[in-house]
Amino acid sequence: MACVPVTSDFFISGQIMPEQVQALADQGFTALINNRPDGEEPGQPASAIIEAAARAAGLDYVHAPMHGAQIREDDITRIHQVTRQPSGKVLGFCRSGARSMLGWALAQSQDRSADDVIALAREAGHDLSPFRSAFESRYSSGA
Repeated sequence: MACVPVTSDFFISGQIMPEQVQALADQGFTALINNRPDGEEPGQPASAIIEAAARAAGLDYVHAPMHGAQIREDDITRIHQVTRQPSGKVLGFCRSGARSMLGWALAQSQDRSADDVIALAREAGHDLSPFRSAFESRYSSGA
């Protein structure tokens, strides 16, 4: 599993497995954000199983499932809260990392300009420029 840095304290990856969680804790991760809905594909571990592994390893855990680019506002708020904690590294994961990148960007666009969010995403290998207006409206409105 490759963890791609977005900032010094936020990373994205594809699907993680429960048996990988302790190694993530050993690497300094303090929280996991799961952006996959349960049952998306065969063999995918249920969120509750990954959450149990996270709790056993002493990690915070947020399940904020995204269907494509669709995410609930309360999930964006939860992502924002966990990524603002100064306690360590946070890993967002989904099937490929793309939804986790977008979820983080939507949450961060409250505090960062659209240019900043898009540039950080680009450096991590994701083009979020089609979402510029969403980022701008969240930043200007203080959502």
